[in-house]
Amino acid sequence: MVKMKPVEETIMGVLGIELTEQSGERIVATMPVHAATHQPFGLLHGGASVVLAETVASFGTWHAIDQDREIAVGLEINANHIRGKQDGVVTAIGTPLHKGRTTMIWDIKIVDEEERLICVSRCTVAIVKKPSE
Repeated sequence: MVKMKPVEETIMGVLGIELTEQSGERIVATMPVHAATHQPFGLLHGGASVVLAETVASFGTWHAIDQDREIAVGLEINANHIRGKQDGVVTAIGTPLHKGRTTMIWDIKIVDEEERLICVSRCTVAIVKKPSE
């Protein structure tokens, strides 16, 4: 049986992503905005925002599936970057738009400490059978 890796050994650990609320209906995670999440001009990298969004969608899907037999993997993601950010913390809030048998679609809004929109994303997550070891 395939087991989940410790967070510190994943991109979540590298970027400092922390899950603060988890259910099949709502996922919330935070990520610091600092050197590891910056692009070369000192702003939050759009790719880091996309990693945060896909993390939220994947964990949201994982909470809604049979965890003994299935896993959630990103299938498609898009993002619109609304506002730049140089430091502090961003928070991603994900809610499901569609909960199907083989896919789920999530709406993710990433906001700053004042709840100003930084990025909006939509992510489709595939639900697949767990591979054998």
